[in-house]
Amino acid sequence: MEFPTLTKFHFPFVSSLVLLSIVTITLNPVMATKRCDFPAIFNFGASNADTGGLAAAFPLFGPKTPNGETFFHKPAGRFADGRLIIDFIAQSFGLHYPNSYLDSLGTNFSSGANFATAGSTIRPQPSIGQRMFSPFYLGIQYSQFERFKPTSQFIRNQGGLFATLMPKQEYFSKALYTFDIGQNDLTAGFFGNMTLQQVNASIPDIIKTFTSNIKNIYNKGARSFWIHNTGPIGCLPLILANFVSAERDRYGCAKAYNEVAQSFNQNLKQAITQFRKENPLVAITYVDIYTPKYSLFSNPKKYGFELPLVACCGYGGPYNFSNSVGCGGTIKINGTDTVVGSCDKPSVRVIWDGTHYTEAANKVVFDQISSGAFTDPPIPLKMACKRK
Repeated sequence: MEFPTLTKFHFPFVSSLVLLSIVTITLNPVMATKRCDFPAIFNFGASNADTGGLAAAFPLFGPKTPNGETFFHKPAGRFADGRLIIDFIAQSFGLHYPNSYLDSLGTNFSSGANFATAGSTIRPQPSIGQRMFSPFYLGIQYSQFERFKPTSQFIRNQGGLFATLMPKQEYFSKALYTFDIGQNDLTAGFFGNMTLQQVNASIPDIIKTFTSNIKNIYNKGARSFWIHNTGPIGCLPLILANFVSAERDRYGCAKAYNEVAQSFNQNLKQAITQFRKENPLVAITYVDIYTPKYSLFSNPKKYGFELPLVACCGYGGPYNFSNSVGCGGTIKINGTDTVVGSCDKPSVRVIWDGTHYTEAANKVVFDQISSGAFTDPPIPLKMACKRK
């Protein structure tokens, strides 16, 4: 529906309203349209945002070829064929792709650091069977950040080449702090013989731990937060292949497991709203990635995707996924060792390896969330430093 422009009307008070608007915007920086030029990004999370943490800490468990084939043309510490959402966030501000805090080899931290590590959880988790969880849970990531802040400034003050690789002191208050974590806490429950009701019951405590860490980082001077909720877990081959009796929705996703993810998201949104009330100086944005990710499964053709529930890089079963061998692993086929490779066109697939998304899917999701259409408050990424 089109609305008539003001120029079609001749109200005598229009000029006064325009003048009042100009004065209001000038006096109120919150309403100003100037973009937030974040000089740095400090990221916390798990594999959906890991740009090399696990690969640096445990090389044997890091992503292998064909990971990275689409963009980096080699494994680049990411569990994807190319870039992640966090890469697109950094790129949108003209910053280099985030480097992992755990990567000590020629790493440039001048525009931030990435503390995310694949397998990380909000609360520490024991290993469950063949499922390994990272020892770098959110509390450890906070401790790493806590150490990084003064140590980076000590290095800067020494001068020389290494000083140029560290962020400036003022960057810590002006930076964007991003979070993408929580999915592994839920899967830990799913694979730890907990009922769905028990997993649901654990969510408030998980969120309490989450917000406690956000508070700690806020107390270290952080002011702009961009916090992702968790995606539709029930659409992942990881869940579909392991819980075959779970009721499916009309798109083939495991309904009850998605409902647990939605419960997590509702609790997280409420906690962020409360945090905002208690800390009026914070600019904290709740980012709904569940909805745009779910749309990739419910309406894949709209985005140029096909076979949304089938992994691009994997082996076995209807979802091209197996617990015994992952993307880049080796398996015997007819007595011959064969590397598990990728599909012909990752760009038309949603899921990369059964748990993570392809670069193409990550880009679609980034484009939607960065517009502000799926955030609370509804502001675009470039305005994420503004307080509501």
